[in-house]
Amino acid sequence: MTDPDDIGYNTTSNPSFSTMVEARLSRRNLLRGTVATAGGAMLGSISLAACGGSDDPANPAAGLKLGFNAVAKSLSDAVVVPAGYTASVLYRLGDPIAAGVPAYKNDGTDDPATYDRRAGDHHDGMTWFGANGSGKWDAKAGSRGLLVMNHESLTPVFLHPTGRTVVGGKRTVPSEVKREFYLHGVSIIETTKGADGKWSYKQDSSFNRRVHTLTPMELSGPVRGTDFVKSKYSPAGTATRGTVNNCANGTTPWGTYLTCEENWYGYFSRTAATDDAKRTAKELAAIKRYGVGPQDFYGLWGTTQGAADAAEQDTFDRWVLDVKGADASADYRNAHNTYGWVVEIDPFNPTSTPRKRTALGRAGHEGACLGRVEAGKPLVWYMGDDARNEYVYKFVSNKNWDAADATGGLAAGDKYMDDGKLYVAKFKADGTGEWVELSFGKNGIGETSANYAFSSQADVLIHARLAADVVGATKMDRPEWTAVNPKTGDVYVTLTNTNASSRPIDKTDAANPRFYNDPKGTAQTAQNGNPNGHIVRFAEKAGNAGASFAWDVYLFGARSTAAADINISGLGADNDFSSPDGLWFSQATQGLAWLETDDGAYTDVTNCMLLAAVPGQVGDGGKKTITNKSGDTTRTQETIVGAKPGEKDTQLKRFLVGPKGCEITGIAESGDGRALFINIQHPGENTADANIGDATKFESHWPDGGNARPRSATVVITRSDGGLIGV
Repeated sequence: MTDPDDIGYNTTSNPSFSTMVEARLSRRNLLRGTVATAGGAMLGSISLAACGGSDDPANPAAGLKLGFNAVAKSLSDAVVVPAGYTASVLYRLGDPIAAGVPAYKNDGTDDPATYDRRAGDHHDGMTWFGANGSGKWDAKAGSRGLLVMNHESLTPVFLHPTGRTVVGGKRTVPSEVKREFYLHGVSIIETTKGADGKWSYKQDSSFNRRVHTLTPMELSGPVRGTDFVKSKYSPAGTATRGTVNNCANGTTPWGTYLTCEENWYGYFSRTAATDDAKRTAKELAAIKRYGVGPQDFYGLWGTTQGAADAAEQDTFDRWVLDVKGADASADYRNAHNTYGWVVEIDPFNPTSTPRKRTALGRAGHEGACLGRVEAGKPLVWYMGDDARNEYVYKFVSNKNWDAADATGGLAAGDKYMDDGKLYVAKFKADGTGEWVELSFGKNGIGETSANYAFSSQADVLIHARLAADVVGATKMDRPEWTAVNPKTGDVYVTLTNTNASSRPIDKTDAANPRFYNDPKGTAQTAQNGNPNGHIVRFAEKAGNAGASFAWDVYLFGARSTAAADINISGLGADNDFSSPDGLWFSQATQGLAWLETDDGAYTDVTNCMLLAAVPGQVGDGGKKTITNKSGDTTRTQETIVGAKPGEKDTQLKRFLVGPKGCEITGIAESGDGRALFINIQHPGENTADANIGDATKFESHWPDGGNARPRSATVVITRSDGGLIGV
């Protein structure tokens, strides 16, 4: 299955981050079941004001120490954590979350009608919301809370008796598609720590619910009610159905959850040969820029045949964007415009309707990281658009934060998230950057824009990528998670990797300085470009709502055995990694960062992993010259590096390695910092469809072991002595 993350749709001539930096460097020199063993253990919340200061402002890494022995790289089909820690499975694909729902058989025969009350697949970004004895939000609670998590996608080979049924390019078993509808979205479950210190979820909790592709959603903000989002489902353009491809996440200061729609465009299909003639030039430009149709990467849902009735058929038809009727109320030509948003969910109000916050722009949202929260100042969320050559955004509320709104629920979201300004990052050649406002009538965004004629602010927000193109935003290499260091306020952005076609050797520069071959496996298969990825960070110059920032590069992924011109961060056997993805800072232990990997480049040596880090701050490193080679071509390149792990009290250690074929993603902690929740996504995903009948050929059997089909799952990690995790 093609991953839309690996496909770029930005064909503008905007300078890349690398081009900006190259120009800069040409003029100036510049300064990521439990069995205990001797070596480890193997297993077959949010803070409102994350503004803590360092005891040593000149060295924010001083004082905080990682308190565990690093785990070794592993190819085992297990979750490995350090000695003194326990990792226990909490919540697996198919687990029931309502009374009367039977245990999951995990053979593809479970009743599709029960899947709206079961755990979804591909567990991803998540947050733990502490709850007091009355069931109200309490950020400091340590033993009871609501765990809210995304379910990004699915591994179809393990979901049906013999995998998907596709005949002639069409889905012919509607019940299979229903399973897939329900397995996407979000889970909300009540979790508790028992007197014995063990964690579990409460199957019959009144808080438990699933939000999925059939859940009614309200469109909120400037796009609501406009012609762009009118459809057969909502002729008034005020509502839509469901959420999909929910990747990373975010939070609010009033205790609600933000789920982010990433590769939503991979679910829609369109018959270009006949539909193009029915579209305006503007529509076609927007469809192309967002990569919508005619391909359907994920499910062929719109091709489903054999529906029981018209209402059921409509749930399939809405994934087809073809113009069929006299106006938008007769078909789903605009359905794609109702996806690609940040969606707010109130976990403490099971009857509430989720709201898609359109003021935050439409993109391939990886996450929405809340910046520092300060009374009397605007609220800020940072967002990456996860595709090659896309941008980094931030949203700034027009209203200043009032702590009286801390219990406001979705009404607070109406106040702060429907009224604000969207900005995109532009990195300058002098080492600074600016946030450029994306508003109709400003910065060249208007009816006479060269690449797209905008008609309103709603048009700008729906087509945020096109607006960012107009202002010359800086292209980035797949911006993934954003995270804010509560000690320094520095904002971190993971850039997972790139390849030789995206960045050949003559296009390297300070921000993307490496071109190399990373041979993989016994066959030494060539992996050219920058297959191991890196992390960029920046510091706002005038607070989160400011218009300018300074930037540098924090950390480079690499094999510890790689040459110094590749292993720029000097990684060793205890902390080498590849393809940084998830990145998150603990609020209970401020200054402690957790880095997760989603890798295919280093999997000949180790499965994906979780690392703990104590980073410094922007500007703590210096200039370095490296030598890149490609065949007979040699090219030197200056770059700016952060302090290496071990320098200036910075630290980096491998904390966890996952089972075969997995991605490590999603992370949250209890309010007291004594439980860490981690998601193991898609173990065994490289199992071929043809092997579903032979369990011996499954890539993984985690977490159930034996001959079981693998299942995405959440694990909870605790210390044997009950202490804080990682330190």
